[in-house]
Amino acid sequence: MKKIMLGLFVAFGFSACSLNDGNNYVDCGANTVVNFTGFPFSCNYSEKTQQNNSAAIVIGSEEKMNEYFTKHNNSCPVASDPTIDFTKEYLVGIFAGAKPTTGYKIVISSIVENNCEIVVNYYEKAPAAGENVTQTPTYPYDFVLIPKTTKGMIFNKTNENADNIVIGSFNNQCLSSDCQKFYQINDYNTLKFLNVAANQYDFGQYRYTPTIKRGEYTLLLKSVPAEILALKGQTKTYGTPDAADQGGIYFELRQGAVLTKVYIDNNDTEDQSTEIKLFKKTIQEKITSLK
Repeated sequence: MKKIMLGLFVAFGFSACSLNDGNNYVDCGANTVVNFTGFPFSCNYSEKTQQNNSAAIVIGSEEKMNEYFTKHNNSCPVASDPTIDFTKEYLVGIFAGAKPTTGYKIVISSIVENNCEIVVNYYEKAPAAGENVTQTPTYPYDFVLIPKTTKGMIFNKTNENADNIVIGSFNNQCLSSDCQKFYQINDYNTLKFLNVAANQYDFGQYRYTPTIKRGEYTLLLKSVPAEILALKGQTKTYGTPDAADQGGIYFELRQGAVLTKVYIDNNDTEDQSTEIKLFKKTIQEKITSLK
């Protein structure tokens, strides 16, 4: 596997593996998945110095956290949990460097380990064709929490499709944490968003846990009805979800610069065609399978 390296800031108390170019291959056994948790960094922290170049950082203590970042009051609509248990986990961050406009992203897609090292796979996204961007420099980053380890880390750049689908089951009048279930389905993994609040569907503010499985986005896209695909960036509601505390189904499709959102009443209503009712059932069954 060719490993494309980022500059690495070592902020933990052990040595990282050498930043090799992938030419000196060592057989370190089979890779196994490392479970990690997405961390909504910007809700509670900011960088003391913005990274102009691509880089990575691994933080292993509160002292190092305070050295590199400034903690501030929650800036997200939903109060996020800024707690990191450094006795059990590390914070891993990856930076894309300075970009000339908005519309750029860098995303940690999966993490695996073998007998020698931890491999952090990531990809970068540039503005999509037709995307509305502003001429403001940006500094994209992504942060996750991983279990503590004594292994060094390799950062491996991959190519991924950034298009995705978000599906959810909501009931805005239910106070139980079990009423709101939301998942982002990509072609490289599926994210389970944690503790999603009613009517707060900016998913960048939530922690998440991933399941590494390829091709799920492409497979689910085949079941989307033509009338939803034809919306192309609009938002539509079928029925009146929550009018009688019955809740509904949420569907979000992001393709390049186009974001389409649909809300479907759990009750079958007159404005739901046969295709919409079947699609609603497909989404409900998919959510059940992902629990």
